[in-house]
Amino acid sequence: MAIYKLFPTKDATLYTAFRHMNTGLDSIIETTTDYFSSRAGVEGGIASSTPQSSRILIQFDLSEINNVITNIAGGASSTSFLRLYSANARGLSSDTTLVVNAVGQNWNMGTGEYLTDPAITDGCGWNARLRKNNGSWETDPSALGFDPTKGITGSYKDNEGTVQGGGTWYTASQSPFMNISQSFDYYSSLDLNVNVTEIVNKWRSNDFTNYGFIVRQSGSQEFLPALTSVENQPRTELKFFSRDTNTIYSPQLEIKWDDSIWSTGSSTTVELTTNEALITLPNNKNEYYPEEVAKFRINAIERYPARTYLTASSYTSNFYLPSASSLYAIKDSKTNDYIIDFDTTFTKISADEESSFFKVYMNGLEPERYYTILIQTNIDGETKIFDQDLNFKVIEG
Repeated sequence: MAIYKLFPTKDATLYTAFRHMNTGLDSIIETTTDYFSSRAGVEGGIASSTPQSSRILIQFDLSEINNVITNIAGGASSTSFLRLYSANARGLSSDTTLVVNAVGQNWNMGTGEYLTDPAITDGCGWNARLRKNNGSWETDPSALGFDPTKGITGSYKDNEGTVQGGGTWYTASQSPFMNISQSFDYYSSLDLNVNVTEIVNKWRSNDFTNYGFIVRQSGSQEFLPALTSVENQPRTELKFFSRDTNTIYSPQLEIKWDDSIWSTGSSTTVELTTNEALITLPNNKNEYYPEEVAKFRINAIERYPARTYLTASSYTSNFYLPSASSLYAIKDSKTNDYIIDFDTTFTKISADEESSFFKVYMNGLEPERYYTILIQTNIDGETKIFDQDLNFKVIEG
């Protein structure tokens, strides 16, 4: 029932069409396959009819990752997911696939933006890792410092040698899970959400250095050998919000673990047996700082209690939510987007002698926004979601 969200320390997009251009402060990161006939007058532009592509670099702080897994999760078995939120997509085929690998060399984010004039070149580009003409991406896998036992590949190099670079990364030869992919079409979610646990574990065990992730279109799609469409017509675009977005959709590394418990001790409280119930959060403070970990207590009472002779109101009797099937979710109150979705492993509701409860780490929620909590139960084969205006706000610390 624990989900901790980390935000990137840096990200950028590398473009073959603009080999020296840096985009470290751009609000969009993207993987594209385009077809341009000319880029005359653009810094590092390609003046030829040739397929073009772009790739995403993104990095998270390893000390923050270690702190979450070691200290906050207490060493519990955890799963890590890389999430990028879609800004736009077009030109998708039935098998458009993005591949995620661990980057093999250090890079500098820079302060550039897409197609600024003049182009800013103080950070990574397609040709260079650090800045224009400084720190090239290695295109020879056998070069000094590249350990073939660790499966690093050299990057893209065309036959003429004019468009080389674009990052280096650890390949599937290191492990099948080092080559992570997700397929897209217009009927599926356009957000990238992939399990990167093995990469994170290898960073933590110092098997190789954390230089972040590289996201690219699959090798069979990225540089098409023959393009017959009209020139200058974009082929495939998958655009995502970057760390510099002014929206709530910044990239995230989600670290999840199961810390649910069911330890009611000597409590005489029983489980709820009807979906006709009222759910409240009696200790909801309504406003929380990003640094807080909120433990939400749940009061669940029957909406239509059975008639019986009592010396107190039936509406004061609290019930536990069913232990095997109760989950929580959180959505943005304005957009209705799920920030934390129902998950049978990671959003299970716990119980102790006092009541049912769950914890929320507020760090992963954008401040100055309102959020709505939803509760899901399953009783007698009927699944019900309680959406009863259980709201709170995260405020600036």
